[in-house]
Amino acid sequence: MTALRMLAFALLAACAGAACLPEARADSPGDYVPETDPLVLRKLDRWQDWKFGFMAHWGPYSQWGVVESWSICSEDVDWCGPSKNNPHTARYADDYVGYVKAYEQLPATFDPVKFDAGAWADAAKDAGMQYVVFTTKHHDGFAMFDTRQSDYRITAPNVPFHDDPRADVTKQVFEAFRARGFGIGAYFSKPDWHSDDYWWPRFATPSRHVNYDPRKHPQRWRRFVDFTHAQIGELTSRYGPLDILWLDGGWVRPDAAGEDAHSTNPAPGPQDIDMPGLAKLARANQPGLIVVDRAVGGRYENYRTPEQKIPDQPLPYPWETCMTLGDSWSYVPNDRYKPAREVVQMLVDVVAKGGNYLLNVGPDANGELPPVAVQRLREIGGWMRVNGEAIYASRAVPPYRAGKFRYTRMRNGDVFAIYLPEAGEERLPATLRIPGPAPRAGARLTLLGSDAALAWTRQGEATVVDVPAAARAATAQAYAWAIRLPGAAGAAR
Repeated sequence: MTALRMLAFALLAACAGAACLPEARADSPGDYVPETDPLVLRKLDRWQDWKFGFMAHWGPYSQWGVVESWSICSEDVDWCGPSKNNPHTARYADDYVGYVKAYEQLPATFDPVKFDAGAWADAAKDAGMQYVVFTTKHHDGFAMFDTRQSDYRITAPNVPFHDDPRADVTKQVFEAFRARGFGIGAYFSKPDWHSDDYWWPRFATPSRHVNYDPRKHPQRWRRFVDFTHAQIGELTSRYGPLDILWLDGGWVRPDAAGEDAHSTNPAPGPQDIDMPGLAKLARANQPGLIVVDRAVGGRYENYRTPEQKIPDQPLPYPWETCMTLGDSWSYVPNDRYKPAREVVQMLVDVVAKGGNYLLNVGPDANGELPPVAVQRLREIGGWMRVNGEAIYASRAVPPYRAGKFRYTRMRNGDVFAIYLPEAGEERLPATLRIPGPAPRAGARLTLLGSDAALAWTRQGEATVVDVPAAARAATAQAYAWAIRLPGAAGAAR
């Protein structure tokens, strides 16, 4: 079967028997445009096998423990400016201009001497993750790679870390994760609030948008487009094999003028970054590259990325929930990290609906992952080592979910029914009534993590399973249990 046909089948299966919600398009306007390049389709199919990814938002802002980039954007009062409760920023509480100037000087004190990309990769691998998306440049414009287009970068002479052998942070991260078998994704912000060709110093910056009308100043906008393409050229030609180009800043798009659902203020004009030329450049350097022009729609959004939410139903295209392990994308002292049980159950729910789950951790100013986050990843990994077989390389299968069960389909036609216990429910029930797919006649049902065969009968539209006492025993990772139903989906086509 060709990659195109395989993907088409997977997408049809993901939506069969379910009403795909209009709300699924909330993060992206318009219809999904299927990819036709067979190299991209093959990589998309492999990406869908990975299921669980690691994301990291990191930059000089981690020194203050403030939100990445957004505190210098005057658009949103919930994010904008310093916090009176933050000891680093309290003195700027009534001085926005002073705050922005101080924020822009943060690179001069950024010296993450404990940065160890291998430790990050080990923690992610221990959690059972299989791909990484790293923030090479966020909206504030600070490049965490050795760009030649700007001095606002980690390797600039004014950054204390610049002469450290690890200074090209993006190179270190990609090499460390690649060495451990991860797929590699580069997050890159299309807007750049440090660039004079995006936020022109002549004018105020009332919103996230470019602060001049590109139609009235086409040469300035052209410089910004060229600058952006040059940085993408660097990332795709100097940092080894890439699988994903994860573009953020969906308000940078040709139809940005007028009201914008993502912004409290309208854009002053279209922001055409020349995505056809950008994608062509990137794929000339990285054939088959997955391009995610997120929240834009169209042919360059190869998969969609609901943020901090899980759709209620399967979606009829490739998708990925991106979500924080804590409450914040970037490092915040004393952040509240989700319990491992909650993360595992969300992962199962996402995968049962045909999606991937990209989980973010913000490293601290020294370059270390917070210990509590590492512990959570370790706990998640304990569950994945037993149950990953029901997650990786799976696809959605009707009925997707029923009561406490979620379902995944394997290529050989086996289905896993994954039981999600309620809080405080630490043992499997003695009898399980599993609605939906029927195992092959005479099949041996098993519970992952147990060698015991499960006695079962088919009663109407459900499989009734007797769970022996030994298999019901409480475990340290009683977040969910996976029961294999051999042949329940038939052989994969």
